Amino acid sequence: MPGIVGLITKLPRSQAEPQLLKMLECLRHESFYATGTWIDESLGVYVGWSVRKSSFSDGMPLVNEEGDVALVFSGEDFPTGDAVQGLKARGHRLNGEPANYLVHEYEEDRGFPAGLNGRFHGLVADCRKKTALLFNDRFGMLRIYYHQGKEVFYFAAEAKAILAVCPELRKISARSLGEFVSCGCVLENRTLFQDVYVLPPASAWSFRAGALEKQHCYFQPKEWEEPGPLDAEAFYQEFRKCFSQRLPSYFNGRERIGMSLTGGLDTRMIMAWQQMQKGVLPCYTFVGTYRDCQDVILARRLAGLCAQPYQVIPVGKEFLSCFPSYAERTVYMTDGCADVSLAADLFVSEKAREIAPVRMTGNYGSEVLRWAPAFKPGEPVVGLFRPEFLQHVDAARQTYKATLQCHPVTFAAFRQAPWHHYSLYALEQTQLTVRSPYLDNEIVKMAFRAPKPALVKRDTANIDFCLRLIEDGNPVLRGIRTDRGLGGSTNKIVSTAARQWQEFTFKAEYAYDYGMPQSVAQIDHAFAWLHFEKLFLGRHKFTHHRIWYREPLSRFVQEMLLDSRTLGRWYLERDTVEEVVHGHVRGNRNYTSAIHKLLTLELIHRQFVD
Repeated sequence: MPGIVGLITKLPRSQAEPQLLKMLECLRHESFYATGTWIDESLGVYVGWSVRKSSFSDGMPLVNEEGDVALVFSGEDFPTGDAVQGLKARGHRLNGEPANYLVHEYEEDRGFPAGLNGRFHGLVADCRKKTALLFNDRFGMLRIYYHQGKEVFYFAAEAKAILAVCPELRKISARSLGEFVSCGCVLENRTLFQDVYVLPPASAWSFRAGALEKQHCYFQPKEWEEPGPLDAEAFYQEFRKCFSQRLPSYFNGRERIGMSLTGGLDTRMIMAWQQMQKGVLPCYTFVGTYRDCQDVILARRLAGLCAQPYQVIPVGKEFLSCFPSYAERTVYMTDGCADVSLAADLFVSEKAREIAPVRMTGNYGSEVLRWAPAFKPGEPVVGLFRPEFLQHVDAARQTYKATLQCHPVTFAAFRQAPWHHYSLYALEQTQLTVRSPYLDNEIVKMAFRAPKPALVKRDTANIDFCLRLIEDGNPVLRGIRTDRGLGGSTNKIVSTAARQWQEFTFKAEYAYDYGMPQSVAQIDHAFAWLHFEKLFLGRHKFTHHRIWYREPLSRFVQEMLLDSRTLGRWYLERDTVEEVVHGHVRGNRNYTSAIHKLLTLELIHRQFVD
């Protein structure tokens, strides 16, 4: 995805610059990217960048009036207050580039980048101090991968850029692989690759004379934990004020914004409080092939009530015909962080970019405000992995358990988001700019003040809080039930029945797809001619991999997983892999999740290791 790459070294330019150019080429994924480089041989700084044209960070590098400070920035900043106007008042000349003020923020703020608000990373080269500063956002969402060599410090927005110039690092870490198999992501700022790491959240690492001088962390979550909770009413009033003040910042900028609208609470809170002029906010939802899902049914109605244009983006034959290509690109562009089940998200992101280059979402709302855990360790298929590898899978459960020992908002925003949610975020960012107000500094800070009962589980208090916020913003939107049957009618009997029905259909669809037990899969296979899937699939989801792997994608699955290269991987049990593939394709077994994992692992090997 767009970002920075580079190296900091004492090597001569004749050796360093070719490496920089080779690294930069790894980030040139799309024709609508622009790239550039900036070099200061005296500081030992060699930095390059890729950027989506016309985005917030297009126009690098940013240089101060004296020409002795240069900033290369990737991502977005959503400043609080009148920071930009204050810089102008103090005599700084700001040109037409939206990010130009950031270099002056660095000059005036000794705590830089602690005052920034967004998802970003960057590098400052300061010729006055003869230093360089490598930094990222406080959540660590816009990753910087790094490798410390003997003579060179490598950094990059994508790990593959480092692998391109350090081929000796093309080795999979067994510990990380165990975490990926168990949890679906690598934990604790490690990566799949041996000796390649992720810069921790809120990092500001300084370099002098081409070498790392200090590893500084400019923020700790405990700063937001310590004030403690408010009572329910005080918290609601404070949060409403914060949300209403911060939300408009996310609708600024020179690019057209599209609303990725669902039937849930989080996008509805945005629509209730950001009341746009008629027809200026295109809205869209993704839909499968079976029927209009609840998201489509409700989003279409919501967009109509808000007088905004609306359309659906279908995921069907066009996507399935190109699935192998999308699967490969999904794994490659995210350095193996995103598994093949997210290939459809790459497809719809391409379509969404045609509507608007910026996508507004409600991502992270349920996790930050209602603490809905999005991932946890899973049990692999019995006999699929060799015993010597399973020790790493078992260790991952203990590591995960230890990471839970913190404030739930700390886990959601500072661990779950950069470890688990990063995969989808990175994938979507390859096509467009993804925004969500729910990782805004002030909103997350406010979420720490929630009353304790609301943090224990996703209970009625959490839901009532969100419904009240919607009603205060736009009472009409409060009157429409959500995709899970929340809100809507004030009649308790009707409301309860609607919620129970939607919960049943949601769970039934999951059970029929990913979660179908093997015994039920056998029964379903015996009565396949009745096509029971038509009763359940498509009510809430737009992807249906169990059916896809069994029918339109069965050839791809077999060609990939029954190949001798796949069956020979050191951690797999050959016979079980064959049983998984044959059983699922036959239809009397359900190994959807296992096939996701096996396909992803094999693509990681073929694209990064082999």
